Amino acid sequence: MRSQDVDSGRVRDVVAVVLAGGKGSRLDPLTRDRAKPAVPFGGIYRIVDFALSNCLNSGLRRILLLTQYKASSLDRHLNLGWHRFFCRELGEFLDVLPPQQRVDEHWYQGTADAVYQNIYSLEMAAPRLVVVLAGDHIYKMNYQSLVDAHEASGADVTIGALPVPRAAAAEFGTMEVDASGRVREFREKVADPPPMPGAPHLALASMGIYCFSADFLLEQLRRDAADPLSRHDFGHDILPAVIGTHAVHAFPFRDENRKRDAYWRDVGTIDAYYEANMDLVDVDPQLNLYDEHWPIRTHHPAYPPPKFVFAGEGPDARRGEATDSLVCPGAIVSGGRVTRSIIGPGVRVNSFARIEESILFEGVNVGRHAVVRRAIIDKGVHVPPGATVGVDHEEDAARGLAVSAEGVTVVPKGFCFESNLVAAPAG
Repeated sequence: MRSQDVDSGRVRDVVAVVLAGGKGSRLDPLTRDRAKPAVPFGGIYRIVDFALSNCLNSGLRRILLLTQYKASSLDRHLNLGWHRFFCRELGEFLDVLPPQQRVDEHWYQGTADAVYQNIYSLEMAAPRLVVVLAGDHIYKMNYQSLVDAHEASGADVTIGALPVPRAAAAEFGTMEVDASGRVREFREKVADPPPMPGAPHLALASMGIYCFSADFLLEQLRRDAADPLSRHDFGHDILPAVIGTHAVHAFPFRDENRKRDAYWRDVGTIDAYYEANMDLVDVDPQLNLYDEHWPIRTHHPAYPPPKFVFAGEGPDARRGEATDSLVCPGAIVSGGRVTRSIIGPGVRVNSFARIEESILFEGVNVGRHAVVRRAIIDKGVHVPPGATVGVDHEEDAARGLAVSAEGVTVVPKGFCFESNLVAAPAG
């Protein structure tokens, strides 16, 4: 369904609540200075852009976005790139809500507590239905289809669901459903998740996407808030408590990428984040960023087009080129070579430098003869001439750089390389 085909009158009584307060500890050091939803992705985007673009493309224009940890860069991104899409006079809004600390002046204790502490804003919006979303996943989904399925089934809550390998399902909430799609059991992050009928190697996992009837949600939030033994979390507490007494249905994930396999990624670790970015440089990536049917929107700084200079011939020549890569506006590849990498806005790759299978955030400067391999370099870092990153993991670790389990080196924002690096060759 194209976004312009959605009847806005049908979704004016639906409010989307985007949970964007994740600390993202497993993405450290990329989350050292920013919330997880604000981490750059795919060169020009932030992770939160995917959930918000899904809302916009689905016709959901009444959004409460809940922030918490290190939210300044996220706030700035939303102010620059997102508020212009919503018209208050037409009843549309994207309201960014920091922690209200209405209960004992504490941070959010869980996902349900995050919504409960903003219950006043939710009541003021007076929705009939509430769609609760995580703001830190990469996927394309039409939430209107979820809303339609919820209303057609008469459910109190509908859970977005997708099959995942059982070996990896311990990181998710998993479900057992009957032939009608009704959820008969919900288990949050258990070591032995139930297999899917006919596919014992798979489990049906929750995507952290829920459609609630509003009155039912408010009732359950108040009940849960009064329970001193609760962890105040949708997966651990709210959903298991209502399985036997209310209508809880699963909604099979429908991918808007129009590919054979559905694409959904939780980029919660450095390796998962790196692999999801590297997916984009494939010849035919499963996540289609070039689809006019379902555009992913973001803030676009006023950068000029990317530029490639020097065209020397031969293996040792100075040649500015990028192959199997994404190169963002403002980048200058000045006599360096880039392969299977993502080059962020305003990046400069100087002569004879080599960038291989790496992700460079905005404003990175790579000096002459430097080599960057299987690395993520955060915003504004200067890699000195002749330096190597990701080539020798022991050397990286000795510098204090993090190296992931799969061998991805991460250079954090503000990092300064030692002065005793190998000198750059002449030329």
